[in-house]
Amino acid sequence: MTTDEYDLIVLGGGPVGENVADRVAQAGLTAIIVESELVGGECSYWACMPSKALLRSAQALRAAQNVAGSAQAVTGKLDVRAVLARRDSFAANWSDDGQVRWLESVGIDLARGHGRLSGEREVTVTADDGSTRVLRARHAVAISTGTDASIAPIDGLVDAAPWTSREATSAQEIPASLAIIGGGVVAVEMATAYASLGAHVTVIARGELLASMEPFAGELVGAGLSDLGVDVRIHTETARVSRTEGTVTITLGDGSEITADAVLAATGRRPRSGDIGLESVEVEPGTYIKTDDSLRVPGSDWLYAVGDVNGRALMTHQGKYQARAAGDAIAARAQGESVDDAAWGRHVATADHVAVPQVVFGEPEVASVGLTAKAAEDAGYSTHVIDQDLGAVAGASLREDGYAGRARMVVDTERDVILGATFVGPDVADMLHAATIAVVGEVPIKRLWHAVAAYPTVSEVWLRLLEGYGRESA
Repeated sequence: MTTDEYDLIVLGGGPVGENVADRVAQAGLTAIIVESELVGGECSYWACMPSKALLRSAQALRAAQNVAGSAQAVTGKLDVRAVLARRDSFAANWSDDGQVRWLESVGIDLARGHGRLSGEREVTVTADDGSTRVLRARHAVAISTGTDASIAPIDGLVDAAPWTSREATSAQEIPASLAIIGGGVVAVEMATAYASLGAHVTVIARGELLASMEPFAGELVGAGLSDLGVDVRIHTETARVSRTEGTVTITLGDGSEITADAVLAATGRRPRSGDIGLESVEVEPGTYIKTDDSLRVPGSDWLYAVGDVNGRALMTHQGKYQARAAGDAIAARAQGESVDDAAWGRHVATADHVAVPQVVFGEPEVASVGLTAKAAEDAGYSTHVIDQDLGAVAGASLREDGYAGRARMVVDTERDVILGATFVGPDVADMLHAATIAVVGEVPIKRLWHAVAAYPTVSEVWLRLLEGYGRESA
């Protein structure tokens, strides 16, 4: 057994763990990452990158088919093998060689194996061959182990060998039929991808689609999925699942049955914190690890939880935002510098509470930031909600023939600032950052009037939203 000492030890080598370590290394401190799988984590190999690669080819084809002139030129079908090959390239063919080279280039060490907290500022790493190595941190340990897919406790589901998001994003063959249990982001995106690739897809959602977003988002996405040939069943319970000779049978709450070649369990995530030694520091294993806004675990001056494992905002970009704050806070504390931990300070993740941007790459896309109308009302804000038909904006009508979409702005009427915004329609993802800046910056409405949207672009919807607020609040 060998023992090594570093300023920072990071459990988990995904993008969040990499960024925590990098911020500390940039400050001149030493860092080591402990990773039992692939350096680069879930996002690089089984989530963000491969899923968006699966979706993009069909999205580009549909865009061309929806514009007169290019529609006549595009007469073929998707090349499924080419789509999968492109997906494989974005997942680096499930090799982390490039990520490891990056770690080496910035001076971050790597320990392969399973890491567990074994004492204060101490991690024991067990390699695949059973050998162990003890790491000690001079200043901090950051837990960035992420989450795993959670399989709902539906009778027979586990025994039916369901796909999770990992299998869905890495499959090398497209099943003739796929049943998806769930109505969230993974369900919507994988239904879009597999229907586009030729599978007959059924979505079975216990409630609405995209239930945490504005209601019209789920409604428009549901209609878009139906247009792709997806059988969308909302407000539908799944009673049990069974597999016989390669066929999966899903029995619904009303007793009816659906059969498919594969079933995808897309019913949420759970923290990957069950076997990392949390009991040694009096934190309950298997739970989301609570933190303050500088991502430090309450009651500890050395333990941090960063990214999805803390349950604050389960998205890669938000985890990387947390990593910047945590890494800089760790470095500042280690070097005796002041910590800027007031709201919106350098060393905190304030945006996790009120300004989280999210894109669902469905058909159509959904882009949102901040509070929904209901969430704002529930939080006690006095609000005014403005809706706008995106198809009525000149730039949208030029982008695609028959462009259909909707935008919503939620305004705090007492302060005259935007609390949240949602856009649904083709290619709305790249419109989101303007809304994020407005929400984070609490830009007054009277100042937003001076942020002129170029004509003719889809962004001109901002003028329509502001006009709506001006007229309706007069």
